[in-house]
Amino acid sequence: MIRVSVDTAPIDVGIELAGIEETGAGGIASFIGVVRGDDGVTCLELEHYPGMTEAVLCDLAEQAMARWDLVSAVIVHRVGPMEPGERIVLVATAAAHRGAALEGCAFLIDRLKTDAPFWKREHRGAAVGWVDARESDSEASARWTV
Repeated sequence: MIRVSVDTAPIDVGIELAGIEETGAGGIASFIGVVRGDDGVTCLELEHYPGMTEAVLCDLAEQAMARWDLVSAVIVHRVGPMEPGERIVLVATAAAHRGAALEGCAFLIDRLKTDAPFWKREHRGAAVGWVDARESDSEASARWTV
């Protein structure tokens, strides 16, 4: 089962994980990303390319399902304005064993950081600026290249 959602609504982790737990898998792994307020960030805005974003996320989930024999992969990503402390992304995977669930989850979060068409803009008081891609994200993503 693959479930992908890109929405402005807050992420309800309980609801999202409840669906994955029903798969009967032996291991479930999850990652929750939260908007950081470091460096004076007061708001983070995410924009995306509707249709294309969901397609990329589905493709990544399909890759993870095949590579680690997952029984479930869930990606829920927020867009729009968010304040520090709000959830921005949830990635969850389920597999027969914990190792596959953990690896699949790590793959998805690393790859969506570099492959999914999201654009971030940070607000620091009156100052607003686009966020450049980080080298550390590219390095994390590259480790999954076969």
